[in-house]
Amino acid sequence: MIESEFNIILFSILPALVVGGLAFYFFHTNSKNEELRRRFLLHRENQKTALPIKLQAYERMTLFLERISPGRILFRVKPVSEDAQAYANLLVSTIEQEFDHNLAQQIYVSADCWDYIKTAKNATIGLVRKATTREEVNSPDKLREVILTALIEKPAPTDAALGFIKKEVRNIV
Repeated sequence: MIESEFNIILFSILPALVVGGLAFYFFHTNSKNEELRRRFLLHRENQKTALPIKLQAYERMTLFLERISPGRILFRVKPVSEDAQAYANLLVSTIEQEFDHNLAQQIYVSADCWDYIKTAKNATIGLVRKATTREEVNSPDKLREVILTALIEKPAPTDAALGFIKKEVRNIV
């Protein structure tokens, strides 16, 4: 008798447990999907505001690289004396100022892109410093000539960074 009462109670409770379990499963799945949908909508809304800022940062870094490109900086920054070392220091100082002016842009570009930009800056400074140490460099004009000749033999250090920026922007857009 006890066993039959137990079976009756079990068969009465079993459908309620199954319905309760299914309700819990569907409620949990629905709330999880709703949370994912909210996150997606929030992310999409943030992208609407963040994408233009990111693109502007890439534009500024492109402008920076163009401004410090050896071919362009030599024509933009004129020597103030006939001392080649002073002219080299002026070029390096100008590059450093340009870099400092754009330092905040690193939060909007990828770490790899920022590394390319820093490498291009340092390589450009190295190119100027290396050209200054050559014996035939005794005037700013000769320094300019040596640097421009070096650019004919191999591409400017900024070219690789510019290529990387273009590739990264194509992936974003």
